[in-house]
Amino acid sequence: MNLTGKTAIVTGGGRDIGRATALRLAKAGANVAINYHSSADGATSAVAEIEAQGGAAFALQGDMTSEAEVAKLVSATMDKFGSVDVLAHVTGGLVARKPLPELTIEHWQTVMDLNATSFLHLVRAALPNMVNGGSIVVTASQAGRDGGGPGAIAYAASKGAVVTMVRGMAKELGPNIRVNSVCPGMIDTDFHNTFTKPEVRKNVANATPLKREGTSEDVANLMCYLASDEAAFVTGANLDINGGTLFS
Repeated sequence: MNLTGKTAIVTGGGRDIGRATALRLAKAGANVAINYHSSADGATSAVAEIEAQGGAAFALQGDMTSEAEVAKLVSATMDKFGSVDVLAHVTGGLVARKPLPELTIEHWQTVMDLNATSFLHLVRAALPNMVNGGSIVVTASQAGRDGGGPGAIAYAASKGAVVTMVRGMAKELGPNIRVNSVCPGMIDTDFHNTFTKPEVRKNVANATPLKREGTSEDVANLMCYLASDEAAFVTGANLDINGGTLFS
């Protein structure tokens, strides 16, 4: 996979899947603009690692639910690199598990903004600067297909929205720009360190044909493929990466 001469924006790039994706895109030759919200150490160390390997990158703090801060990220990328070829949108999260009786409208809106509205903000801001042949890749989730675990209705609904947005955007932005998502299952990240009990993780891993959790690097490899010309005839796809837990 060769992204030499291209520029990628990676949101949520300070940890886990986002950080791994930034490193993988840089390994393929891309210049990388890394957005982070609170994971400053991970983002700055990723920049240092990319630069040590001869690549070009910078990190910028920002809240991707803010239209103004998304615009600032795109502007900084254009100032630094002069183009935007790849959007890798990894910003997102569960926030908290809220069973239906505890699910407030405020929580619903927070999760929707974090996972779906942030994606819309980024695409809208970057689109005027994206070149023909550009690629957009976003992290959806297995939860968007199966409804998620306990207390994850808002999260699952927001990721289901992302899945549908990918299909609609692919129709609207083709043939010049491809739009795809990855739908991770059980991946070894802080998400599951925080929200999933160890025994549940073990049971899910043992139930998969591959008998393990995925890694951030597993997901990053798929995102890099979708960003590259090797996936030139792939658009509107929401690709499962779950070790065989769910077939869709």
